[in-house]
Amino acid sequence: MSLYDKYVLPTMIDCACSMPEVMAVRREVVPLCRGAVLEVGMGSAINLPLYRADQVDYIWGLEPSAGMRRKAQKNLATSALEVRWLDLPGEQIPLADNSVDTVLLTFTLCTIADWRSALLQMQRVLKPDGQLLFCEHGLSADAGVARWQNRLTPLWKRLAGGCHLNRPIDQLLREGGFVIDEIKQRYLEKSPRIAGYVYSGSAHKA
Repeated sequence: MSLYDKYVLPTMIDCACSMPEVMAVRREVVPLCRGAVLEVGMGSAINLPLYRADQVDYIWGLEPSAGMRRKAQKNLATSALEVRWLDLPGEQIPLADNSVDTVLLTFTLCTIADWRSALLQMQRVLKPDGQLLFCEHGLSADAGVARWQNRLTPLWKRLAGGCHLNRPIDQLLREGGFVIDEIKQRYLEKSPRIAGYVYSGSAHKA
């Protein structure tokens, strides 16, 4: 692992993911979590203060980056919620079938190399009556913006830890075995359009 990946990238990602506009979207989704939660790409645990402690039993925090887990210590120290780390990629979830009530995805699906395998794993561990909650940036509905996203993604993902600007989040979720219950798509205010088109909502396993 390079020094950039170990030290610079975690700080850069943490700053981008904690902008006020991004936090506003997180606040729409995270409080809906309930029961045993699997948060995929927990990062610096930036979502932790947004959970409703009275609704959550514990959180499986899947985060392969040691740098992000180090950054999470500050948020962990001020939270009463129990976090159980899984330091594996999103494609590998070592939990039993039908074992979690909520899967949470917040600005994570853009970086997972094998997104299809990862989503199938999430579907596997989610209970039949469970929920997948998501807020993700991805492919814009505007053709002009989408063209730029496609052009810039090869360079962007090299600089931004594998982040893709151009993933059609709703399509990926359906291909990964989920049925979307609610979805909202819009641009974040004060964000560049190539990176600020956001999908948020909920889904259940097909």
